[in-house]
Amino acid sequence: MASPTSRTLQLLRRERFAADVCERWIPHANRRADLFRMFDVLGIRADLPGVLGVQATSGANHASRVRKLLGSPALRTWLAAGNRAEVWSWAKDWRGRWQPRRAALLPADLEGVAVREPPRPRRRRREPEQQPTLFDGTGW
Repeated sequence: MASPTSRTLQLLRRERFAADVCERWIPHANRRADLFRMFDVLGIRADLPGVLGVQATSGANHASRVRKLLGSPALRTWLAAGNRAEVWSWAKDWRGRWQPRRAALLPADLEGVAVREPPRPRRRRREPEQQPTLFDGTGW
């Protein structure tokens, strides 16, 4: 059985995109990580500006993946750089054939969306250690 990612890759290549998978496997965590926490597949075509980033998923997860991308701080930068972002969800139609549902995310979709920046790690200030001196009263 083909995954949504492999179906997306095949369809992009049929549509004359140079496409490749950009998610990676993290063996110690036993999970996959998307590029910029958004995309599974990237595609480029000479007659279209920018890079197309696709989040591929099953039909039941379409809305959650759209919310995931809209909540990503990197999406605003991705779109501002002239790239495109889409969510493709795959489900079988009434004939039993796999069909994609495509949703393009546009800069206008980000208006009114509160994007949470990831928290910055707090840095602790360490007090410098002072060496005892002969005359500081701690005694030797």
